[in-house]
Amino acid sequence: MSTAGGAIDWNGPAWISILFMAPSFTEIAYRTMQQGRSLAGLVHKELSTKVMEVMAPDVVPKTLPVPSEMMDALRQSLDALHERDWQDSESGVYPQSLLFDIPWLEWAERYPRVWLDLPSNWARRRARDVKDIPDLANRDLYPDYYLQNFHHQTDGYLSDHSAELYDLQVDILFNGAADAMRRRILPSLQQGLKRFADRAPGSLRILDVATGTGRTLHQIRAALPHATLVGVDLSEAYLRQANRWLNQSNKPLVQLVQGNAERMPFDDAGFQAITCVFLFHELPADARQAVLQDCYRLLEPGGVLVLADSVQLKDSPQFDVAMDNFRRVFHEPYYRNFISDDIDQRLKDAGFSDVQAESHFMTRVWTATKNSSSQHSDSLT
Repeated sequence: MSTAGGAIDWNGPAWISILFMAPSFTEIAYRTMQQGRSLAGLVHKELSTKVMEVMAPDVVPKTLPVPSEMMDALRQSLDALHERDWQDSESGVYPQSLLFDIPWLEWAERYPRVWLDLPSNWARRRARDVKDIPDLANRDLYPDYYLQNFHHQTDGYLSDHSAELYDLQVDILFNGAADAMRRRILPSLQQGLKRFADRAPGSLRILDVATGTGRTLHQIRAALPHATLVGVDLSEAYLRQANRWLNQSNKPLVQLVQGNAERMPFDDAGFQAITCVFLFHELPADARQAVLQDCYRLLEPGGVLVLADSVQLKDSPQFDVAMDNFRRVFHEPYYRNFISDDIDQRLKDAGFSDVQAESHFMTRVWTATKNSSSQHSDSLT
C-alpha cells in the first residue's frame, strides 16, 4: 500500500481492496438503524418493567437471571442475523429498500397506546384472566385454544385495537429484529420455487398461513413481486389491518381469506409454496400436526413449505433461560411443549421430505418439500 519512501500508492491493489471492503453509506445506515431499534426495544422493556414494579408489584413475573455468557451469545446471534439480512439484500434475494420499509409515523402515533394499554394488562395478570376477549357473534368459527389473551394482550387476536398495536409490540419484543427474522424464510422460499422455473412468475401461487397483519406477505411481495399471493388467518380484525397495509397502494393486490389453518378453504394442490411464520408455538400439539397435514394437501407436488418459529431446546440449548423467561413473562400456554417438540418428525409424518432447518437469533426456519410422486396427503385427509 505504501511506496519505499512511505507515501501511499493510491493505485496499488491493497488500496483498491480496502475501498471495496469499506461499508457503503446504505450499509452504515442499515446497521445504525438496527442498533437504534435494538436500543429502543431494550429501553422500552426496562422502563415498562420499572413502571410495573412501582404500579403493580404483585404482578411482576418471576423470571430467571440471565447469565452474562448468554447475554453475550444473544448479542452475537443478533449481530449475525443483521449481517445475514444485509448480505441477502446485497445478493439480490430482496431489495435493499425493504430493509428500511418500516411504518415509522404509524408506529409513532400508536406507541402511546402501548403504554396506555399496560394497566389492563396488569389487571388481567392480577386476576389470572386469560379469557378476557370480546363478545363474538360467530364464536363457533374459532377453536377453544384460540380464544384467549396470548401475550396478555387486550382482546387477544380479536379486535382492531389488538391488530393495530401488534406489529409494534412484536418489534419491541425482539429489539427491532422482527422483520429480519421474518425475512429468513425468503432465501428458502426462492430456492424452493426454482422447481417451477419453467413457469411464468405470475402463475406461481404462494399461501401465507396465519398471515396476521400481513408483515410476512409484505416481505414476500418485495422479493417475489410477480407471484400471486394469498393470506389466510382466523382473525377478521387482523385481516382488516393486513388489507390496509397491503392493498392500499398501487402494488399487486393480495387475496386475504378468513379461515382455520387446520382445514383451510382452498382446493387441493393449488399452491407452489406455503409459508407460516410465528404460528406453531401458539398451537397445541395436535393442531400443529393438523396444520402440517393441510399444508401438505394444499401444495402441488414438488411444492415447498417454509416455516419460521421460535428456536427450540434441541437446536439452541444455550438460550434455555431466555426461552423459559419468555414463557414466564408472556401468556404462551403451548410454548413449553413447542420448544421440546420434534417439528422435523412432524413434517415427515405429514408426508414431507427433504426436511432442513437452520436457526437465526431466536428464530428457527424449517424447509420441506412435497414429493412430486407422493400420494401421502390423499391417504391422510
